[in-house]
Amino acid sequence: MLQLFRKQKMWRSHELKDRYDVVIIGAGVHGLATAYYLGKQGVTNVAVIDRGYLGGGNSGRNTAILRANYRTQEAIPFYAESLRLYEGLSREVDFNVMFSQQGHLTLAHTDTGVDGLRVRAEANALLDVDSRLIFPEEIKSLVPAMDVSTDMHAPIQAALYHPPGGIIRHDAVVWGYARGVDRMGIEIHPHTEVQTIETENGQVTAVQMDRGRIKTGTVVNATSGWCSTIARMVKVDLPIVSHPLQACVTEPLKPFLDKVIVSATLHVYVNQTDRGEVVIGAEIDPYASYNVASTLPTLEMMASHALELFPMLEEARVLRQWAGICDMTPDFSPIIGTVPGVKGFIVDAGWGTYGFKAGPAAGRMVAELIVSNKTPQLIEPFAFSRFYEDRLVGEKAAAAVSH
Repeated sequence: MLQLFRKQKMWRSHELKDRYDVVIIGAGVHGLATAYYLGKQGVTNVAVIDRGYLGGGNSGRNTAILRANYRTQEAIPFYAESLRLYEGLSREVDFNVMFSQQGHLTLAHTDTGVDGLRVRAEANALLDVDSRLIFPEEIKSLVPAMDVSTDMHAPIQAALYHPPGGIIRHDAVVWGYARGVDRMGIEIHPHTEVQTIETENGQVTAVQMDRGRIKTGTVVNATSGWCSTIARMVKVDLPIVSHPLQACVTEPLKPFLDKVIVSATLHVYVNQTDRGEVVIGAEIDPYASYNVASTLPTLEMMASHALELFPMLEEARVLRQWAGICDMTPDFSPIIGTVPGVKGFIVDAGWGTYGFKAGPAAGRMVAELIVSNKTPQLIEPFAFSRFYEDRLVGEKAAAAVSH
């Protein structure tokens, strides 16, 4: 019986049908979550398309940090909902996504930084998100291995402590959603590249791919860093610029860190996986590019700043370095919903460095939008129209080195 189970595929292969009610471009966490929640509402004639393999884009290239301690009244409830969905995801999809709610600390090294964290802590408290300001003595008790002395070139003055935050297995999230989607009869089509999206009288009508043409009235653009390319297929210019974001991981070490550590001043974040590897990430590269090649200067920067926090890592060897492509908007908040002038074209993009955190809530809201043809209140602030209605949602203050 065990041998038969191991041979069972988690999701099946399909031939393309002539027509689907919904075509989702992008088989990462956002695309698969949208398909899953559509299926939960009875919409199963859905195709999820990806030019690569499942989760091969940003869903497989991020560092899978989850949190809800944002700054604005628009973003905090949204990410809190996404975190809530993540907390119950293993039960929901009947697959262990290995969510470790170990706690998240955002460090402040200056008076200005402390003031910024205090504002975030108060905003979080007002909106029922567990987040509070703590100081070096308590920081040291939570993270004994970290240097909190005044000998650092940028001593730690305080931290925003967010106990519900943590890390998750990104591939397990993708696999769990994909298996759930497949069980509903929704089709997943990897290694299928979209070439054009056809419209007629301002309405989406079909998608042309390298495997053929399919008819549809609804297309969801969930392609993260490549979202502008897809949007231009329907003559929509998104105010998004794509930047690489790099990270690296060390050899496995004995457990010493059970919190996620983020420092905007040092432009670095650090956590340790359940396998003992130390994950170190950087800020986005300062240039626009679709290049996912890693670079030595960024590795040097990540290593030097991580050593300021954890000097005992000086002899640790780096095993891998990689990059993802981040879709950055002017106000560091997403674009999610319909776009003017093109009926049936829905954007779920512009997440910048927050995309994986947002996956479940974004998928659920997009599915609700498609089924009800009404924009859910939770995502109304992130409409495309805000850029010409002068109502930006400035979330850069909570970026904290992209995480």
